[in-house]
Amino acid sequence: MASLIIFPAKSVTGTRSETSPPGLLLSGGAGRRRSVFQVGFRNQRSFTVRSALDSLETNVSDMSVNAPKGLFPPEPEHYRGPKLKVAIIGAGLAGMSTAVELLDQGHEVDIYDSKSFIGGKVGSFVDRRGNHIEMGLHVFFGCYNNLFRLMKKVGADKNLLVKDHTHTFVNMGGEIGELDFRFPIGAPLHGISAFLSTNQLKTYDIARNAIALALSPVVKALVDPDGALRDIRNLDSISFSDWFLSKGGTRTSIQRMWDPVAYALGFIDCDNISARCMLTIFSLFATKTEASLLRMLKGSPDVYLSGPIRKYIEDKGGRFHLRWGCRQILYDRSQDGEIHVTGLALSKATDKKVVKADAYVAACDVPGIKRLLPSQWRESKFFDNIYELVGVPVVTVQLRYNGWVTELQDLDQSRRLRQAVGLDNLLYTPDADFSCFADLALTSPEDYYIEGQGSLLQSWLYSLHPKVWK
Repeated sequence: MASLIIFPAKSVTGTRSETSPPGLLLSGGAGRRRSVFQVGFRNQRSFTVRSALDSLETNVSDMSVNAPKGLFPPEPEHYRGPKLKVAIIGAGLAGMSTAVELLDQGHEVDIYDSKSFIGGKVGSFVDRRGNHIEMGLHVFFGCYNNLFRLMKKVGADKNLLVKDHTHTFVNMGGEIGELDFRFPIGAPLHGISAFLSTNQLKTYDIARNAIALALSPVVKALVDPDGALRDIRNLDSISFSDWFLSKGGTRTSIQRMWDPVAYALGFIDCDNISARCMLTIFSLFATKTEASLLRMLKGSPDVYLSGPIRKYIEDKGGRFHLRWGCRQILYDRSQDGEIHVTGLALSKATDKKVVKADAYVAACDVPGIKRLLPSQWRESKFFDNIYELVGVPVVTVQLRYNGWVTELQDLDQSRRLRQAVGLDNLLYTPDADFSCFADLALTSPEDYYIEGQGSLLQSWLYSLHPKVWK
């Protein structure tokens, strides 16, 4: 998720302090996305478990029931103070979700973004040839409680397509491995079955994997979710690899299964991602049946995600100002060290203006917030700590084929364009220069399936992936 920093119009006290040695810091949020592509081989089991999220009409998610305290913040109380004029920098998901909450509380909101389209890292646009170009592949786990709540509020809850409840790994030579959560009984038995029966690992690695997970706070989460979450938070300064290997896990398990998952979560491998990040996800998978269930949008984010959010904001009186980039935060400092934000200096091509508001919100990515903050604010430990965050450059690639590249069972059928075939899911792989991908023509067909054309493969290239930048 993007960084979200609030600059009150009143004051931010700046005091000089030394930064404590950073632990392992993550770029991106633990909750974000992803799914693996899955070739349709007409499928194995005749039964499946449908979760509470199969219908978003009533309960958007049951994750709030017995969920650890603090994992999902409560709905804000009704605001009873004066109406404020708020300026938000960034029209990504963080900025727009902030705008929705502020508008619901009766405030006046203006959103500024230097790009020509909204959505940020979950945005998309249409190029000159009519192709929908995404900023990244987006998958929705069943534990995205706050996002589902937002989508229901803006009328986008019907825009998600449920995928088979299995996580698919595509290995060298087209061999398929799975973490298959389809089981007649839900959590935690469905997860135990998935990990013990996976064909992605050898028997020895499965056994060692089971030992590591049995010694983890995930087991505690079954009876004491709040206590388990506290234990997991204390593991933020250790990498998942160090934790996993210390508990008996194997390096092969990391390479064949957990590294692709870690890349999907945070664009970094298990040697660099925090144990807290991975174990938070594991604890959700263990305690909630639907947490591991994947969904993807019907089509492009601009139409099916950010579009409905934008309409909701504009219907409520919010305003978007695109191509207006914030170049400088204007502020005064009092004699006692208090900082008073006085405005934002914006520019659009050769046009310039200063925006004044009662409150200012910066909803930026890591490089953006570093460029935006005045250097003098680093005297405050709160702001200086932001510079300890490390952003991971990621390249999104979309490739159109004249066949169905995820149909791995029937070569002749993969060449017939008249019928879409292949794996309709998020796909992981430990054997390619990218760790996650999907055929959007199958997973999100409304905008990406084109009659007479084949697969539209979308994947990421990460700067920290050892196979990419040598």
